[in-house]
Amino acid sequence: MNIELITAILDWTMLISAGLTILLILLQARGATLGAGFGSSGELFTSRRGIEKNLYDTTIVMATIFVLSIVVGLIIG
Repeated sequence: MNIELITAILDWTMLISAGLTILLILLQARGATLGAGFGSSGELFTSRRGIEKNLYDTTIVMATIFVLSIVVGLIIG
C-alpha cells in the first residue's frame, strides 16, 4: 500500500475516534449538584448496568483506538 494512503486513513481514524470519544464522554456526564462542589454530593454509587455500561465500554474502545492511531502515526512518521 502507498504510505500516503495509510497516513490518510490514520488521519481520518484519529479524527473520527477523537470526535466519538468526546461525544461518548459527554453522554456519560452525571448531573452534579451544588453540594458536589463542596465535597458532599450525597449520591449513591452503584455498578453500571444496561446502556450506561455499554457507553462506558464503547468509550474505552474509542479512546484505545484513538491512542493507537496516534502511536502508529508517530511510528510511520
